[in-house]
Amino acid sequence: MGDLAAVKPGLEQERIITLEDKHMVLHTGRPIFGTPMMVGLVEGACHELVLPLLPPDTTTVGYEISMKHKAPAFVGDAIGIHAKVVEVDGRKLLFEVRVRLGDKTIGEGFHRRTVIPVSG
Repeated sequence: MGDLAAVKPGLEQERIITLEDKHMVLHTGRPIFGTPMMVGLVEGACHELVLPLLPPDTTTVGYEISMKHKAPAFVGDAIGIHAKVVEVDGRKLLFEVRVRLGDKTIGEGFHRRTVIPVSG
């Protein structure tokens, strides 16, 4: 499958996004940042972090996530999504993830992805 040597523990990035209506759940009486949307953004951040370093014709897919959604956020809030590689075991990658609103952590946990060939 090629060389994954460029993907190492300590590799990290943070991306900032402004929350939109599509990130909200509505069953709470007031639109509020939904946990499924947080999970999706975290998965995307982890995928994007390592994608440029992968061998040609490979990608990653998520297979496990453990997150705590600790505090609310609302439409228009700018959140930081931080992803950090903490373990590489062959094709399997473990990420530490954190979602922040200003100085406050609103979500945190771990996410596992594996490198797979892109079928064509």
